[in-house]
Amino acid sequence: MLYGRMSTNPQQAVEAGQIVEGVVAKITTYGAFVDLPDGRSGLVHISEIADTFVRDIREYLREGQTVRVKILGLNERGKLDLSVKQALTPEERANRQKQRTTFEEKLKAFLRQSEERLLDLKRNTEAKRGGGRRRR
Repeated sequence: MLYGRMSTNPQQAVEAGQIVEGVVAKITTYGAFVDLPDGRSGLVHISEIADTFVRDIREYLREGQTVRVKILGLNERGKLDLSVKQALTPEERANRQKQRTTFEEKLKAFLRQSEERLLDLKRNTEAKRGGGRRRR
């Protein structure tokens, strides 16, 4: 069992490797603090939120949100280390990756269409001005 603030209910005590639900209490630039059912809180480092690069934690988590986390253990300062991405099932990971890929594909298509429209607009504008060629 991990030691820290002791639980008033020993049946709710958490152990390393266990997956539990917690509530996101605070979000910082380096991670999110999650309150666990036994009364303790732990840190989910930004690198343990998703399998991809996380620029802004708020894209993945919100304060007050209930999340499933895996207890990684105690760090050198006696604090709980937690992970959201290790608590995901393989199906959830695949769905998360698929959703992310779909968004990236949509963004890529949008950028391509925007560039094409800008080129058409530029050609149209130059044609009305005389093609952009100077007369001698």
